[in-house]
Amino acid sequence: METLKLNQVRVGRSVRVVRVLGEGALRQRILDMGLTKNAEVKVLKMAPFGDPIEVTVRGFQLSLRKAEAACVEVV
Repeated sequence: METLKLNQVRVGRSVRVVRVLGEGALRQRILDMGLTKNAEVKVLKMAPFGDPIEVTVRGFQLSLRKAEAACVEVV
């Protein structure tokens, strides 16, 4: 399967997290929000210029910056 970054997923699609890229505090923050390996994520909304992105993960709605979403690889 082809992996994408979370910021490339279209609104309404559901994907599964493959891995979280990055280092340090940013990576830890993303993991703390529940975006861990095999977590199912649905993209709900995207702002006109793609920043922020609203997603649902583990029953919670999150808003992610485009840079944060680019650190999450999904299939």
